[in-house]
Amino acid sequence: MERYIGKMLDNRYEILEAIGSGGMAVVFKAKCHRLNRLVAIKMLKRDLSEDAEFRRRFHDESQAVAMLSHPNIMAVYDVSRGGDMDYIVMELIDGITLKQYMERRGRLNWPEALHFITQIMKGLSHAHSRGIIHRDIKPQNIMVLRDGTVKVTDFGIACLSNGANPSNEAIGSVHYISPEQAKGDYTDNRSDIYSAGVVLYEMLTSRLPFEGDNPMAVAIQHLNAVPLNPRELNPDIPEALEQICMKAMATDRNMRYSTADEMLADLESFRKDPSISFDYSADDLRRERGGEDEPTQYLPNMGVTRTKQQHYTPAPADDEDEDDRPRGGWWKTLLLILVVAAVGYFGVTRLYQGIMDSFATPVIPEYTVPDLTGLTADEARALPEVEGVFEIVEGSKHEYSTTFAEGQIIRQDPEADRKKKSSNNALIPITVTLSLGTRSGEMLNLVDQEARSAKLLLEQTKGLSELRLNVVEAPEQEYHDEIDAGYVIRTEPAAGTILKEGDTVTLYVSKGPEIKYSTMVACVGQSMEWVQNQMTQLNLTAEFQEVEGSAPAGQVLTQSVEVGESVEEGSTIVFTYSDGQALVIKTISFNVPYSPEEVHVEIYLDDTAIFDDLVPGDYGLLERAAERPAGDYQLRVYADGQLWRDEVFTFSE
Repeated sequence: MERYIGKMLDNRYEILEAIGSGGMAVVFKAKCHRLNRLVAIKMLKRDLSEDAEFRRRFHDESQAVAMLSHPNIMAVYDVSRGGDMDYIVMELIDGITLKQYMERRGRLNWPEALHFITQIMKGLSHAHSRGIIHRDIKPQNIMVLRDGTVKVTDFGIACLSNGANPSNEAIGSVHYISPEQAKGDYTDNRSDIYSAGVVLYEMLTSRLPFEGDNPMAVAIQHLNAVPLNPRELNPDIPEALEQICMKAMATDRNMRYSTADEMLADLESFRKDPSISFDYSADDLRRERGGEDEPTQYLPNMGVTRTKQQHYTPAPADDEDEDDRPRGGWWKTLLLILVVAAVGYFGVTRLYQGIMDSFATPVIPEYTVPDLTGLTADEARALPEVEGVFEIVEGSKHEYSTTFAEGQIIRQDPEADRKKKSSNNALIPITVTLSLGTRSGEMLNLVDQEARSAKLLLEQTKGLSELRLNVVEAPEQEYHDEIDAGYVIRTEPAAGTILKEGDTVTLYVSKGPEIKYSTMVACVGQSMEWVQNQMTQLNLTAEFQEVEGSAPAGQVLTQSVEVGESVEEGSTIVFTYSDGQALVIKTISFNVPYSPEEVHVEIYLDDTAIFDDLVPGDYGLLERAAERPAGDYQLRVYADGQLWRDEVFTFSE
């Protein structure tokens, strides 16, 4: 192994260290330089690489695992052969084997064992669905990650279920091997189920079902012995979980679960209701061995018996000579013979009839099984054809049904129209499976939930996940002012509605607030108040910035958006306005006909009075300094109530 350390495979995988070794291969830790990640490389041992059978098995594993992709099966990245080296590139798992986990923990509690066996069966279900049989399920080939995830590994002796896999060779690890593998018989997916059952047995009891001094002794026990029931070793194990374990380990493969999915269904039913009881017991699942319970009986040698019966021993000779008998009583003798003959005839006749009657087959009445589906158990018992003939037995396992209402009979055993006989006038049992009705659950409030999260909630919430709901999004999203894009606005049906199996739930998803636009108006030269009113009407936000200017204070000087441009509603428009401080000083001079004590002066700018007051007069010459912005001004002068002057003058800088 050391000679491979530091070697580069396919100019891509750098071998770093050996991390494990099995019967066929060595596993190395390596670095993939192309993707910059650590991987595990499984390489066929050098001394086996020249053996065609081992190379075939190694190639079979490559073919098998390349077909698989499942969270509970170790991922395979690459399969390659270079020169004398065959190798598989797999994910590098940070964890320990289930065997190591059990050695550290000892006997597992049943919820933990249930958690592990469920994941193992999910992995096997995927492999079996791809036609792959593992054939070596054992704790050493199951990895436990730090987060509790389980991954099935090492398909080293796996085979394709459609391939030719019967052989005279027992393949598999002896403590977990199925009876058919131990015999070298044909194997199928039920062989993996048996081995998984042994793993479950070991997790629950911390013991293997069979032990022995050598592998052959253990293998023989798989064929002939019956293990202790798990509850005999650990009374804390629920009865239903023991039933699942023993059904998986049934010696007769026809009595095991036929598929991994079938076992998963029972595991899921048990998980939901640990007090459930299935229709089979551990004792029912033990193989019938053709009369093993009958006592040994001695059978006589019929040939010798017949010889003894046919051997004739003559009666001893009568001491009295025939000539010494009375000679006159012959008629008495004849009469005696006739009486004896008559009595004998009638006796033999009655005896023969009695014997024949004892061997005659009694007439057993036969009845046709009625169809009970759709009836309740009480309705079935009240049927005239049932009363006094059949006994309605309710099965312990009820089922949900979209066809039959709660309490109605879904199916029956025996089926309708079957012919059944009643011996000794005993009632004929009919076992019926009753409906639990349609599965139902209450619709969740998903408003303002992200759409993908809403779907996951419906798929994973207990009580709803079993309904197999059809969750869809409405074909078109809708605008909403308060709910962000991608989040649920409403659902059909609404929250609180009772959902049934197969119902469709429609999610209406928001595409956010609807975007509206306004056309920008001219605001330059207007007052700030006017501009603010305009922006409010256009659903725009005005932001004002003061600048130095010669225009009147508060007059808008510039706007950040051009007139006529489309603006998204809610946008902010920046305006500058004059502070009114850049002024000019002019002297206003005007003459009047005489020199009044005072005159009334009015000055207007854009029809707005900016000065209105009395000022002193001076012999017809009036001067007044005014601090006003540049522009055209209207001047009016009144003296003694008369308009003396009305003219326009200009202030410029």
